Amino acid sequence: MSVLRSGSPHRPARSLASVAAVLLAVLSLLLGLPGTAGAAATRYAPEPSHPGQDWAGSQIARHEGTAAGTAPPASSLAASVEGVDVSSHNGNVSWSTLWNSGVRFAYVKATESTSYTNPYFAQQYNGSYNAGMIRGAYHFATPNTSSGAAQANYFADHGGGWSRDGKTLPGALDMEYNPYGATCYGLSAAGLVNWMKDWFATYKARTGRDAVIYTSTSWWKQCTGNSAAFGSVNPLWVPRYGSSVGELPGGWGFHTIWQYTSTGPTVGDHNRFNGALDRLRALANG
Repeated sequence: MSVLRSGSPHRPARSLASVAAVLLAVLSLLLGLPGTAGAAATRYAPEPSHPGQDWAGSQIARHEGTAAGTAPPASSLAASVEGVDVSSHNGNVSWSTLWNSGVRFAYVKATESTSYTNPYFAQQYNGSYNAGMIRGAYHFATPNTSSGAAQANYFADHGGGWSRDGKTLPGALDMEYNPYGATCYGLSAAGLVNWMKDWFATYKARTGRDAVIYTSTSWWKQCTGNSAAFGSVNPLWVPRYGSSVGELPGGWGFHTIWQYTSTGPTVGDHNRFNGALDRLRALANG
């Protein structure tokens, strides 16, 4: 005859505890799967649908307009260097024409988000170099499609690198109005500032250089709260189409490059480096 041992009535309680432990383990695994609540915070917008139409100033002109005039006044020409910026919308560029007109540096769009590379990049980047110009590459940022680090790495891997050859400028980050929706990419001011910090830190880790930032004062005020987080480190490339640079974004006491027109000769976008040619070479050499 079987004997009921003392302690047997507690077995169901231990079984329930075991089942609960298994359920908790399964729940923890489910929370780590894609599409669950834990992953929702890193969900991004779709990749850009018309990156060939996005270039440095494309949205500045659209939102802020273009002032009359295609050249700064003569008083601003002293101790400055003429430059241009180009992207795929310019196609094959006549670099000899630009050189003969006095252009001595160029910025070329290399990438956008983590899915686009400029199909004319080689002709534009190598062509400006072969003409004798100091040139650099820039990245059109879309902070709502992937992280700052991901986009900085993509840029560095697709033309945004740097070398101390005296003719390569540090990479530039183009931060302007969103071509695909919400002006500030659906991010808070703090969120955008943190995204840029991530991009700049990653780019410096990859290249050893602090990147240039392209942005307008109006966009900067609206979308970053006029943050002063970058002015002491990252050179400023500011667009303002007219006769003066005007007010600068928070944190910068002076500009490094001024994009003064979007309707200049040969390629449209023309710039002035704020200094003599030897200072431009110094920027290139780091």
